[in-house]
Amino acid sequence: MPSDSRKSLGTSRRRFLGQALTAAGTAIVAPKVLDPNSAAEAQQPLVNRHLPIQGETPVTLMINGQSHTVTIEPRVTLLDVLRERLNLTGTKKGCDHGQCGACTVLVNGDRIYSCLALAIMQEGRSITTIEGLTTGEQLHPVQAAFIENDGFQCGYCTPGQICASIALLNEVKRGGASAVTADLTHPPESLTLSEAEIKERLSGNLCRCSAYNGIVAAVQQVLGQTPPSPAATILVQEMTG
Repeated sequence: MPSDSRKSLGTSRRRFLGQALTAAGTAIVAPKVLDPNSAAEAQQPLVNRHLPIQGETPVTLMINGQSHTVTIEPRVTLLDVLRERLNLTGTKKGCDHGQCGACTVLVNGDRIYSCLALAIMQEGRSITTIEGLTTGEQLHPVQAAFIENDGFQCGYCTPGQICASIALLNEVKRGGASAVTADLTHPPESLTLSEAEIKERLSGNLCRCSAYNGIVAAVQQVLGQTPPSPAATILVQEMTG
């Protein structure tokens, strides 16, 4: 092919590619240019578009039936608010990674690890900690059962164990199944909940003292599977008047 022809062909190719890239670029950026809102948004700093809440902000939490307003950063966990800001130290900080269950609390009746929950996300929800389970001097039935069945030793994990056990009872009442439930169409009821079911449903809460037998017995007692001890009977009679 003559050199003039090759030169002309090369020029045409470059011209074609340039025109194609220009057209493609126009097609991509045209919506942004034509949309004044998008153009204005593009002028804003990136941090303003993705972090609408900067610094500390007031958060109102309903805890144990009382309203508490705290000013915190959005990244603060519910556990740290409970312990460091509201002095509700019954909820324990164990691993702080959602692995031990010591920080378990109830939110709208369901259990959560408060070390993994942002406090700012709990607005409008009902939070219950171990401090909110008693009625005056009257213990919650699960608390009384833990005492009567020696469901603890050092006691560090006990608040989380008790909250998890209460959530377990709520789940059984709702007909919730677990990983070991054999028939998902007929979840076990309170009187038929097996020891394996109880252990599975409480497997997210660890006890380094290994007081698991007492914990399971306490749950069984509250489920009505075993008669309470004489001391527990007296306690219940005193509680009910």
